[in-house]
Amino acid sequence: MFDVAIIGAGPGGLAAAATLGSYGVSTLVLDRRSSASALPKATVASTGTMELLRRFGLEERAWSRAIDVEWQAWQCATLAEADAGSAVEVGLPTRAQAALLSPTRPALLPQDELEPLLEEHVRSLPSVRVERGFELRSLSQLHARYVIGADGIHSKVREELGIRIEDPGPLAERLAVLFRAPLWEVVREHRYGIYFLDGDRSFIPAGRPDRWIFAGPCAKTEPSIRDAAGVPDLPIELERVMPVSFGVGLAERFREGSVFLIRDAAHRVTPRGGTGLNTAIRDGFDLGWKLAWVLNGWAGDELLDSYERERRPVAEFNTERSSRPDGSLLGTAFGLAADIGGRIPHVWVPRGDRLVSTLDLLGPGLTVFTGTTCESKLPPADNFSAPPTTEILDPISARAIGLTPGGSLIARPDGAAVRVATAGRA
Repeated sequence: MFDVAIIGAGPGGLAAAATLGSYGVSTLVLDRRSSASALPKATVASTGTMELLRRFGLEERAWSRAIDVEWQAWQCATLAEADAGSAVEVGLPTRAQAALLSPTRPALLPQDELEPLLEEHVRSLPSVRVERGFELRSLSQLHARYVIGADGIHSKVREELGIRIEDPGPLAERLAVLFRAPLWEVVREHRYGIYFLDGDRSFIPAGRPDRWIFAGPCAKTEPSIRDAAGVPDLPIELERVMPVSFGVGLAERFREGSVFLIRDAAHRVTPRGGTGLNTAIRDGFDLGWKLAWVLNGWAGDELLDSYERERRPVAEFNTERSSRPDGSLLGTAFGLAADIGGRIPHVWVPRGDRLVSTLDLLGPGLTVFTGTTCESKLPPADNFSAPPTTEILDPISARAIGLTPGGSLIARPDGAAVRVATAGRA
C-alpha cells in the first residue's frame, strides 16, 4: 500500500510526486499514456514555476531546454514588420523586473521539454514509482491512504467522486499549426514569447531551433502562415494541424475525503495568458508538502483543508481571466500577484563566499528567519510540529524581508509566513 497514489503524470501530477518524493513519502504515479507529451501544449514556465524547479534542483537543466526570449508579447502587422512593432505586457515580468523579485525568471519552456525533465527527476526519487499504460476504471483499484486526481478535463477521478464542474461550453474555436520554419531570421533581435499579429493571428516559439505554433482562424495552412510571416517564399515543414476549442471550468470542490483534485480535473482554463500549466504545477506542490506534513505527523488533517482554501482563489482568477477575449493581456503586477503573491520577499543574503536567495533557505519544515541568535525569543508556530530550521540574517537582509530589530518570521515550505513577531512580542 502506498501513502499517496497520483492519477495523471502531467506537470501537476509530476510536481506533486516530486514534492512528496522529497519528503520520502511512498508515492505511486499512474498514467494512461505510454510516454510524456510530445507536443508543446504550453510554453510558459512562470516565475513561480521556475522557482519550484530551482527548489527541485532542476533550474539549470530547465534553462538548457528553454528558448531565450523576453517574456512579453510583440505586437506587429507581420513578422517581417517586427521592427515597427512594440512590446505588450502579458502578466509576466521582464528580465530586469524579475531580477528584483526572484532568484530566477520566467522561461519559454515547452511542455514536451518540461514533462520529461520532471519525470526523469521523479523516477530518480527512491520513494516514488511511476507506471504508464494504466487506465483507471474505479477508485477501488487504488490501495493508498490518499489519492490525487491529476487526470485532466475528463477526469475519471472527479467522475467517480460525483463532483460536478461548471462548463459554459466552448468560448472560441481556433486552429493551431505546429511547424518548423526559419522565423528567427525574420524577427532578428525581436525575440519574444509570443507575437500578436493583425487579423487575430499569433506565432509562438515552441522548440529549438525553429519550431513554432501558428494560431488563428486560418483555412489555408501554409499560405496563411506565409502571409502572417510576411515572407511569400518561407520554407515550411508542417508537423501537425490541431483544431482547438477554448473552454473553462471549475469543479464545485477540490476534495472528497482522502481524494483531491488538481490540474484540469479541478480547473480548466483557456490558453489565454498561459496560466494552466503553471497553476497545475503550483497545485501539485502545495498539496504535496501538505500531505507530507500530515503523513509525517507534523500537522493535523485540518492542514489539508487549506489546499482548496488557498488554491481556489488562484484558480478562480485564472479561469475568469482566460475566459475574456483579452485574457492574454494583463499587467505584470496582477500576473505576479496570482503567480508568486503571498510568499516572503526574495533577498540575496551572504552564505559563506556566495549569495543565496531567502527562497533558497526555505526548508521542508518550518524556517525561522531572525536577526538575533537568541532563539528563546522565537514564537512557536501554532498547530505545527514540523522540524524548524533557523536562518540568522544580517541586519540589512532582515530589514529587507520586513523584520524589525530583534524580530522574527516563521515561514512554511511555500514561503508563506506562519507567524511574524516583533522584538519582545510573541
